[in-house]
Formats: sequence, structure tokens, C-alpha cells
Amino acid sequence: MKNMRLEEITAKALETAGIDRYQLAIAVAQRAKELENGAQSKLNLDLKSTKSADLALMEIAEGLVVIKGFKQKA
Repeated sequence: MKNMRLEEITAKALETAGIDRYQLAIAVAQRAKELENGAQSKLNLDLKSTKSADLALMEIAEGLVVIKGFKQKA
């Protein structure tokens, strides 16, 4: 996952979560905020070497974070 381009990770996250890109942006921002406030990474990566938004996007792409409150796109 770390060797994938950001565009590839984003496409995978959109497919995995089944939401649109605007909802993904909100979900990534919320998860990044949680990580910055001390939440444990589900990928066991260090926030000192990885940006919180990138880490949040990777977690969503892998399906490790459940996104609630959005209507799944058809």
C-alpha cells in the first residue's frame, strides 16, 4: 500500500467505501483528526513518518475503518 500512488489509493478507497469523493474527503478529514488526537493507527504506521490524512486514506482503502452516516452510492 505504501508503494501505491495517491491516486491509486484514492480510487481503491472510493471503491471499498462505496461513497463519492466528497464524502471520502469528509471521512478522511475526520479520521485524520482522530489520529492526530491520539487514536491508534490500524495499519501500525507511525504518524511521524506518514501524514495523518494519507494514513486515514490508506485505512479507508483497506476497509479497516467503518464509515457511517453516508448513503452508499448505487
